[in-house]
Amino acid sequence: MGSLDEARRAAAGCQACDLWRTGTQTVFGQGAAGAELVLVGEQPGDKEDLAGLPFVGPAGRVLDQGLEEAGFDRSTVYVTNAVKHFKWKAQGKRRLHQRPDAAEIGACRPWLDAELEAVRPRIVVCLGATAAQVILGRGFRVPDSGASSSRV
Repeated sequence: MGSLDEARRAAAGCQACDLWRTGTQTVFGQGAAGAELVLVGEQPGDKEDLAGLPFVGPAGRVLDQGLEEAGFDRSTVYVTNAVKHFKWKAQGKRRLHQRPDAAEIGACRPWLDAELEAVRPRIVVCLGATAAQVILGRGFRVPDSGASSSRV
């Protein structure tokens, strides 16, 4: 797979794990093909699954605000997720996020690798522990600052 379009078309029919059965569609990355900055999240959420686009729901609004404050135009970056289908469980009428397991993450790894190979960014930013473990290795842990364990 040499281009993002080729990888996107191939990923659209992916059935490498069972997430395709409950996800509405494959949510591939989006953005500038030659972006110097790639942002990698864990997986699409409910809104992203329905829209077929990454970071268009509540997390996307936070991301857009952060990019703006940092002086980045979202159209100049590439955003994607380590897992391309939404993993969820039903609670009433809501679909609640579930963390993907190692097999699901591994099944999507070729798509993320294809994206990174096609975009060839200078910088990859991991948005969360799952994304960091995919990029940096399963042994990576987000350090605990201790802030959550103390009460004021």
